[in-house]
Amino acid sequence: MSKEKSGAAAEPVKMGSKLKLARNGNQSRRFRLVMLVLGCFLVTMTYLVASKPQGLVRSSFGFRTSMPTPLSGDDVLNGDENGRHSTASGGEDPQNSRASAESNDEKERSLQGEKNAIVVDSTSQEVARTHELTEEGEQIHTLERKSSCDLSDERVDICELYGDVRIPGNSSSVLFMESSNNTEHKEAWRVRPYPRKGDETCLREVRELTIRATSEAPRCTVHHNVSAIVFSVSGYTGNIFHDFSDLLVPLFVTARQFDGEVQFVVTDFRRWWINKYRLALRRLSKYPVMDFDGDEEVHCFKQVIVGLRAHQEFQIDPARAPNGYTLIDFTRFIRSTYSLQRETVNNIEDLAARKPRLLIIARKRTRAFTNIGEIVAMAEGLGYEVAVDEANVSSDMAQFARIVNSCDVMMGVHGAGLTNLVFLPPNATIIQIVPWGGLEWMSMLDFGYPAMAMGLKYLQYSITIEESTLTEQYPRDHRVFTDPMSFHGSEFKVVRSTFMKTQNVKLDVNRFKSVLWEALENMIQ
Repeated sequence: MSKEKSGAAAEPVKMGSKLKLARNGNQSRRFRLVMLVLGCFLVTMTYLVASKPQGLVRSSFGFRTSMPTPLSGDDVLNGDENGRHSTASGGEDPQNSRASAESNDEKERSLQGEKNAIVVDSTSQEVARTHELTEEGEQIHTLERKSSCDLSDERVDICELYGDVRIPGNSSSVLFMESSNNTEHKEAWRVRPYPRKGDETCLREVRELTIRATSEAPRCTVHHNVSAIVFSVSGYTGNIFHDFSDLLVPLFVTARQFDGEVQFVVTDFRRWWINKYRLALRRLSKYPVMDFDGDEEVHCFKQVIVGLRAHQEFQIDPARAPNGYTLIDFTRFIRSTYSLQRETVNNIEDLAARKPRLLIIARKRTRAFTNIGEIVAMAEGLGYEVAVDEANVSSDMAQFARIVNSCDVMMGVHGAGLTNLVFLPPNATIIQIVPWGGLEWMSMLDFGYPAMAMGLKYLQYSITIEESTLTEQYPRDHRVFTDPMSFHGSEFKVVRSTFMKTQNVKLDVNRFKSVLWEALENMIQ
């Protein structure tokens, strides 16, 4: 009994000892945890003091500095430090106005608590104000984007004007206002707003515009809340290749960034051209095209671009284009504009319900096929459904675009008709047939490289002497056949007159058959 009591008495002692040990262990763990947290805190504070002292001071004293909003990728590419703050109608969004006012109040309160702080206040597209706090108080510096013209590009002269820019209708002037206090020489530039710089034959028909600074100008009669782009539709318009290479592609690069909020001001106005490409023009601008030459008003803008951004022939350089636009973006825009349904070429295994479609662009005057019947019969023998057609100036663009988009393969001799490749679905195959005369470099430049940049599969077929009708005009020992490249050292008009204007093609269907087989293999892949 005494043992049981003794054991019972000893049990609480043991339990108490265990609890004491546990409590001491817990206290030790808590102490180590506190020390760990304290150590992390000290490390963090040391980092903040060493690397971001201003952030530490602000967080410690409750100050908040208004800093410039980081530019998005689109804003950097657009050269737009403010993004877009206007509504669809071109006016200012009242909610944005209230938010801006509240933001400005916060900035003022913040500025009162910080000396020698620099705050950039982004306002309009052409103006930024810098607030600087000094011992004498706040000083405000206004930075304006300078209107200027870039005449260094090999293909186009382009001017970008900001502030109070006035375009008097039926004139040859674009004016940007400067203070009358500026007695220095007023800047002026003369440009022809069509991207064929150096081509005097082309630019002879393009109106020259004078862009100049002035302190005196006609009073504004129409105010615009959107930017303007001024360009000519003269030059080589009417040739579908130049319609796209000289105007539609550069216009896409220049205007697409505005998302429709831009006014087109066209000199050398050609109503038929505007009507032909009205669908594309309406997608790029929400406003009716303005006839520079036939308008009597004085139109005023805050931003005007004179000329179109153009890169290489029928190409877009993403590194130089706003928003990094590419030719794939352009062809996607074109297919959407003309409501084209096909966005890819079906695999040949999925074509059980129909044959692969081949479109032959058949020229009628020069570089024409002289044996089109043989070509069609050979292609049909390979399993193609064949269509023979060519668009011209009077063609309905929307209708012809649908025909092209329905095809899997398109072929033709080097010439403007191949420009219709912009309507093909991605992964379609384009076959360019190069006439005799060393024209491979030109063919690649005009259509080969652009086709690949559009996501198309490109095949090139150079004809032999036997396939050229030049054999009917020159003896076989003539340098047209023995040394065609010697003509390329002369002016281009010599090359054109010798190899392009007087040559037709009699395709060797047996030799060409392998090319059409390769196009079928592209569909299998």
